[in-house]
Amino acid sequence: MEQPRVGIIIVAGGSGSRMGGTLPKQFSLVGGEPILARTINNFRKALPASRIVVVLPAEYIEFWKNFSARFNVAKHSVIEGGKERFHSVKSGIESLSCELDLIAVQDGVRPFASKDMILRAVECASKNGSAIPVVKAVDSYRAIEGEESKIVDRTPLRIVQTPQIFAAPILRVAYDTPFRADFTDDASVVEYSGEKVTLCEGEYTNIKITTPSDLVIAEAIAKTDI
Repeated sequence: MEQPRVGIIIVAGGSGSRMGGTLPKQFSLVGGEPILARTINNFRKALPASRIVVVLPAEYIEFWKNFSARFNVAKHSVIEGGKERFHSVKSGIESLSCELDLIAVQDGVRPFASKDMILRAVECASKNGSAIPVVKAVDSYRAIEGEESKIVDRTPLRIVQTPQIFAAPILRVAYDTPFRADFTDDASVVEYSGEKVTLCEGEYTNIKITTPSDLVIAEAIAKTDI
């Protein structure tokens, strides 16, 4: 079976404010390798024929080019991001060829998406037009109502991850719309356009690194060579 043509957008526009460092978190080292480099390399291994576009804040593009040269980072191109994640993804879409079957959007700070999960999502998107990786919620939740709170049934809840993969025409049409504050991820943009989305199996190790404690967990995952 012929493999679909996939374009990959890696969004790395975070400021790193929650990490507390001087540089954005995507440049932090995990297992001696930049988080962003791990993310790029994972996708190159899973989809070697695909074009990878990394979207960065303008002020860090030159830094990344110099910094990444010190490591073994797979071939990729870099473009300037926008004010919101929405605008960065839109710029990424516009930079990709129109001759694509699927477009994948990945958080730059999710460096542990496995080859199996990426390929599973590609297969799901090929069949259904979209693939949103999720895992079951394992914590307990409470909803705040005024000064009171009540338990929330976690059974129907799912934790949403990336890569979120879509048929290229669906994602292009979805992002041809003005930005809204309730666009929290690509799935929400696609749903707003009137399309349904399909969930697929994610991975608990596919963490998003946003805080110093996440770095501790990431170092442990990196040692398992996942």
